Amino acid sequence: MEPASIADLLVSMDRMPAGWERAFRAVDRALFAPDRVWPFTYDGQQHAVDRTLDPVAWEEAVRGNTALVTQWDDGRHTGPAPGLVASSSASMPSAVADMLLDLDVHGGERVLDIGTGTGYTAALLAARGCAVTTVEVDEHLADQARKNLARAGYPDVTVITGDGAHGHSAGAPYERIHVTAGVRHIPAAWLEQARPGAILLLPWGTDYSPHDAALRLVVEGPARACGPFTMALSFMKLRAQRAVPPAIDLPEGWPGVARAGATELSLADVVGGPYDPIAFVVGLRVPGCVPVLVPGEGAGDGTLWLTAGGAVPSVAAAGFARGRQPNVLQAGPRSLWSEVEEAYRWWDRVGRPEVFDFGLTVTVGAGDVHQVPWYGSLDHEIPERS
Repeated sequence: MEPASIADLLVSMDRMPAGWERAFRAVDRALFAPDRVWPFTYDGQQHAVDRTLDPVAWEEAVRGNTALVTQWDDGRHTGPAPGLVASSSASMPSAVADMLLDLDVHGGERVLDIGTGTGYTAALLAARGCAVTTVEVDEHLADQARKNLARAGYPDVTVITGDGAHGHSAGAPYERIHVTAGVRHIPAAWLEQARPGAILLLPWGTDYSPHDAALRLVVEGPARACGPFTMALSFMKLRAQRAVPPAIDLPEGWPGVARAGATELSLADVVGGPYDPIAFVVGLRVPGCVPVLVPGEGAGDGTLWLTAGGAVPSVAAAGFARGRQPNVLQAGPRSLWSEVEEAYRWWDRVGRPEVFDFGLTVTVGAGDVHQVPWYGSLDHEIPERS
């Protein structure tokens, strides 16, 4: 029996964006997937599915609503076992569809696509009638994407090998910019290369969580864009913006020099699951704070370390153990645990809002990009910490 298409799957899930069914039926995801993929699993136990060894399982993975890791460790990894860091993937089709819905294209737009990967999304945009320029930092992936696109019938898609953070000025201005890599700091080039009124759609997040939220910005000009977060999701990060696990730089004399305290909160209150809004909200309200969780022996036990850089770094440790009062130690110019606790109290006090209740205003001035989050409306800004 012929396997169901991605289009059939999205229709059955009621996730097919209006106007996109023809494009999804025209573009076969199987033409873009490599022979060996690692379907995403929530338990982290990813196993390779190889087309040459098990073509039926490969077809099921490629045509299912599953994210597929297609490269590990920037291409240095070989063999069927997972590598250390997933460095490229084919996104879950429903997530692709949801982002294309937010992108609001109707055909004919000039689109800059950041993070080519296999080339599948670029092909969908081309099938929708867009003029597509897509940028991929990895030379091997870019070369393979060109082959994939040509084989699938979309040789006119322009594939640029380069750093997507720089965009591609030769093709500007763009009416749409579509980013498929997680971003922490929005490059000025994306605003500068967008036509006024353009939509810039990207996964954005903070230092407090490895996960993202889709951000839909409307570009007002080369120096300003504004818009809401629309949904929680998670993407591999721009290579230049990957998180580096921080060294916990304890001040001399620790813990004697630390400010001691206590808390009524639990570890779960300020950590949350992958798409719980609390980690997103804490990241917005406590900028520059990076958590490192050292689990304990029991559920809810452990030590949450918080760090923030600066001329004088700040550090905090909140220890949780069943049957004991949590203890808190803080040192440096910022009281990081107090900031995190205040962020939780605020979120709880205003009714525990979701990701889509927030937005971001981005401005460019004197070579710097400023990202100011807001809650509910533009006039409720969450100021940047100086």
